[in-house]
Amino acid sequence: MPVCDLDKRAPHAKKVMGLDIVVWWDKNESSWRVFNDACPHRLAPLSEGRIDQWGRLQCVYHGWCFNGSGNCNFIPQAPPDGPPVSTSKKACVAVYPSTVHHDIVWFWPNTDPQYKDIILKKQPPFIPELDDPSYIKITGSRDLPYGYEVLIENLMDPAHVPYAHYGIMRTRQPKVKADREGGSPVELSIKKLDIDGFIGNQVQFGFNKFIAPCISYADSNPVIDQGDDAIADTEKKPSMQRREALIFFCVPVSPGNSRLIWAIPKNYGVWIAKVPRFIHHSVTNIVLDSDLYLLYREERKIMEIGASNWQKACFVPAKSDAFVVGFRKWLNKYAGGQVDWRGNYSGTLPPTPPREQLLDRYWLHVVNCPSCNSAYKGLNALEVILQFASLAFIGIAGATKHNVYTMVAMAVMAEMEFQESRILLLSSAVIEYVVEGEKT
Repeated sequence: MPVCDLDKRAPHAKKVMGLDIVVWWDKNESSWRVFNDACPHRLAPLSEGRIDQWGRLQCVYHGWCFNGSGNCNFIPQAPPDGPPVSTSKKACVAVYPSTVHHDIVWFWPNTDPQYKDIILKKQPPFIPELDDPSYIKITGSRDLPYGYEVLIENLMDPAHVPYAHYGIMRTRQPKVKADREGGSPVELSIKKLDIDGFIGNQVQFGFNKFIAPCISYADSNPVIDQGDDAIADTEKKPSMQRREALIFFCVPVSPGNSRLIWAIPKNYGVWIAKVPRFIHHSVTNIVLDSDLYLLYREERKIMEIGASNWQKACFVPAKSDAFVVGFRKWLNKYAGGQVDWRGNYSGTLPPTPPREQLLDRYWLHVVNCPSCNSAYKGLNALEVILQFASLAFIGIAGATKHNVYTMVAMAVMAEMEFQESRILLLSSAVIEYVVEGEKT
């Protein structure tokens, strides 16, 4: 998760690669910790606990306390003059090696002691734009009801934008439109593919990279082929011209579920950073909503035929599918064709909920985003205030014997103006956002 979306005052429950983990801030060591989300006592979820006054993670079930190393510091039920049971290895919590990189919490999904110092040897991929102070950065995250594979493929597929996001995202229009949306050939190609991912070139726009196993990167600058150098070092050095990148971190959560973390760095448009974060998220979520159901259904079709039969079942003759085909080649050659759920899941997709539930943005994003959650609560509180104001108008009318109809009309107008203000607030920000995008 992005650090800005994590509250240091409370533990957070997350699921990654089928693992139930708890993320919490260890104030004693000034670092984020990632533990197995199970108390060694009776396996109660530690994410339902709290951070106590000494900065320890405390289980809510029986009060056991743990420090940042996973050691148990306190067992309330153990007599002080008895054997020191809290020092037993069985009282320790399994700890995942973790680090903060590009303002995102990363962890190594294995608690075996041999990986204790793995972060010192193997850092997450470095992306220059996310470490450059001359860039502003728009970040966010959202859980999605389809898998990691489908998520990455969709983000690497510019050809779907005029259709799946018609009327939402602006696209370059061809001189001669063959249909309403103005779709046209998209020249994509892959220059090299290995265990680290691949470099892709877009003739119209720039280049893409798939940084294995979870990052999709798109930039407007052309790539320079430097032979066998590492993928992360092959891009052209940043120039003083306007530049913007689309960086997507695609996290496998469980079969049929993924988490998207996005970062959009740009070295222009400082005003964009002043727009409230929930406005940026509203725009991004509109885009994510517009093809969510398509991708959900698509994944189920793929699972019916079997992921190993993807190449046979899907007809992909156009160059616009080059990145998707490249990803499937990488997945089959270097990752066994699917996510390794470590025995936690068989790979079977969860049951299909009603369409309305799939599109319920509150549980997929708002509840986990402090910016959007605060805006949501603020607007709801304002609505309650105006409703009370409406009743007050009517009460005043009765007490002062004014024209009741006039006062009721004022009350109704107050409610209508509130609803209109919600729409205008979002609409004006979206329009400004799009217009600025058109200028650039």
